Amino acid sequence: MAADSGSSGPVILFTAFEPSGDALAAPVIRQLRKMHPEWSIYAWGGDAMEAAGAHLAGRTAGDGAMGLGAIAHARTVRRQVKAIRRWIKSCRLMLHVPVDSPAANFPICQAARKASARIVHLAAPQMWAWGSWRVRKLRKLTDHVCCLLPFEPRWFGEKGIKGSFVGHPAINRVLDSEDLQRRLHGMPGGAPRIALLPGSRTQEVNRNIRLLVKVFEELRHRHMTMSGVIVAASDQAAQAVRSRLGEFPMGLSMVQNMRDESIAWCDLAIAVSGTVTLDIMRQCQPMIGVYKAGMLSCLGAKVLLRTPYKLLPNIIADDAIVPEYVPWCRGAGPIISKAQWLLDDSRRAAEQQQGLRRALGAYRGHDFATECATIIAETAKA
Repeated sequence: MAADSGSSGPVILFTAFEPSGDALAAPVIRQLRKMHPEWSIYAWGGDAMEAAGAHLAGRTAGDGAMGLGAIAHARTVRRQVKAIRRWIKSCRLMLHVPVDSPAANFPICQAARKASARIVHLAAPQMWAWGSWRVRKLRKLTDHVCCLLPFEPRWFGEKGIKGSFVGHPAINRVLDSEDLQRRLHGMPGGAPRIALLPGSRTQEVNRNIRLLVKVFEELRHRHMTMSGVIVAASDQAAQAVRSRLGEFPMGLSMVQNMRDESIAWCDLAIAVSGTVTLDIMRQCQPMIGVYKAGMLSCLGAKVLLRTPYKLLPNIIADDAIVPEYVPWCRGAGPIISKAQWLLDDSRRAAEQQQGLRRALGAYRGHDFATECATIIAETAKA
């Protein structure tokens, strides 16, 4: 879709290359349209951005690409980037909002700069964790960074990059606890209750689901009344679970699009690292974070990652509140032992919950969508 050259308002472009980016940008687009209905908002992304009111110029954030091999996926992204750069040349772009995925978005930022457009990054590239050599590039290719983690504005500010902490949509959202409890009708009985959250991408599910189920099976041998649910984030994720598992073990079932309900229902969540750990943190439920990887990935992480913690709740708290096995290339044994350790004594789970509540304090009072939309609007008008 070409931009409307006759539009009187600014042309704003959002670009996202992951389902998570599509979800992250959607509430900001929705709020920006409320604030400035006369502006032309375009997106290369997915269904969520389109439903929020953006004119979808191209689809770049579907789950399908996640199933491709690394080389095929890279080629697809390069084709998409070339198409977006051609699109930028065809319109009067006022502002570009790259959403996460810095490797894919940086070439688009360069094209936007050549077109004299301003740039607001939605989610800071995690240069504090690895790749700090990219700071100089970011400094040239941004006017403002919307930071999702409390310490990021100071980190980037010390390097001459303007940033603002805007909260996080997984945390700063309304959650009606009474309504949530009513929606638990029909969830399995039994105790203790375990929620397995294998990730939103097909690739993540394929990599992690057998490890999570192995943990559940061993725990159920020790707790014969235990029940568990696998939380599928989409039709594709549910299909991947069925394909990898075949028959489900005794006591384990699957639900779809019931993330918040499953978190509220469980006594312990075992989750693949990512944004979903913040959804669990939002409800202050006990959890363990995992991410199965190959030996080379584990070795690479030890060399490249500069942070003491890999799981988002621990990074936010700057403390080992949640047991994390990220990345993990060994067997299920240590994860099983840690889960049993938490289940054996309710005081241990309660201590983790208290730590999560303290860490949530930094997010109190923030309105993610409004703060991001305001920064984008003010930068566009500047």
